[in-house]
Amino acid sequence: MEGLGLLSRLPIEQCPEFLHKVVDGICGRSYPRFQDYGNVWNLREWLQVLEDTKAFIKAVVGKDEPQETLDNHLNGLTTEHQGVIITCIKGRKPEIRDALLQKVCGMSSAYLQDFDWQLKLVMSSDKLSTLQMPLVNLDLDIVKNRTMTPISIELNKEELQNLINSLEAANKVVLQLK
Repeated sequence: MEGLGLLSRLPIEQCPEFLHKVVDGICGRSYPRFQDYGNVWNLREWLQVLEDTKAFIKAVVGKDEPQETLDNHLNGLTTEHQGVIITCIKGRKPEIRDALLQKVCGMSSAYLQDFDWQLKLVMSSDKLSTLQMPLVNLDLDIVKNRTMTPISIELNKEELQNLINSLEAANKVVLQLK
């Protein structure tokens, strides 16, 4: 993250304001403007500083990095700049985390709010007098665009196993993204 090194060109008095504006942008408000910092960086450097600072803050808060990792990433900066960056991130960590979670949740307009299940044993049918087949009734409450839609599914043993395998595969993908 070469752009973080360029932060050292920013006077220490302007650094907290810049960092808080970057955090504001991450949280859905306005980012800092090039006009306010054009005397410090040219346009190419500005874009690099802004992108690298955003990426650094998101990574640090999203991965909940320990202090040693922060120090390693910031070792090219003065101790004053490092202190300002760490203070800003620590002070606004809950707000940044909430914004990142909202962004992740906002990727899908539908999500599972609640579920319920019942196990039934079908003893017979109109075709067979003795069937004894287990069935699972799965009731899902899906929220889409702030409207709850109930969905009921009846699964036999094989279909239930396929659903469980699919959910386990999805869980593995989510764990790899962390």
